[in-house]
Amino acid sequence: MLDWWLPENVSTYGQEIDWLFHLIYYVTGATFVLVFVTMLVFIVIYRDRPGRTARYTHGSTPLEIAWTIVPAVILVILTFLSVPAWSRIKMHVPPTDFDVFVTAKQFNWQVTYPGTDQVFLDEMHVPVNRVVRVHLRSQDVIHSFFVPQFRMKQDVVPGREIVQWFEVTKPGKYELPCAELCGFGHSGMRGWIYVHTPDEYAKWAAENLTAQAAPAATTPGEKTAEPKKEGKGKK
Repeated sequence: MLDWWLPENVSTYGQEIDWLFHLIYYVTGATFVLVFVTMLVFIVIYRDRPGRTARYTHGSTPLEIAWTIVPAVILVILTFLSVPAWSRIKMHVPPTDFDVFVTAKQFNWQVTYPGTDQVFLDEMHVPVNRVVRVHLRSQDVIHSFFVPQFRMKQDVVPGREIVQWFEVTKPGKYELPCAELCGFGHSGMRGWIYVHTPDEYAKWAAENLTAQAAPAATTPGEKTAEPKKEGKGKK
């Protein structure tokens, strides 16, 4: 497959999306080669030559029907192959008790957690191997929440709350750019998602969130440090 040219997949549903992407890529690639080779053949066969006169052709009805039906059939097949992944990822959110609220505005991401009024600008912290439910809102225009490594892209529309989810399998720091042209400062609208091990997240939550939010990633029997009154997030 063509995994080498895509960002590393660290999402539980990324493999399904990559499979569909590669399938569509191969179909469109084969179509491009077929059309391009046919065009070159026609250029050679029907090139201008001395003593040759132009000839009008009415075309071929069977060929016109074929190149209309075949692409339509391919699109229908691709649709049916995409439905299971679309349904599992977009139409169903797995049960979880970990929620994050994200408000997009020109030109940053405002992140809050249940049980705290702390606002983190352009940074989100989550535990690894945990279903994270993200509540997306926009304060002004359409933005797009996009994390390539998560295979996740969701427009954020003013006046609506859109719920999206992800589960990351590898700790790390992942860029969160806005993928929708949202104004003059669009290119600078980016944040970071920090995916921690359970112990690292528990430590971060104890230092930055209130007591109500800190237990979100705490395993049974695990003790957390007393949270500070003031978090380190930017106001």
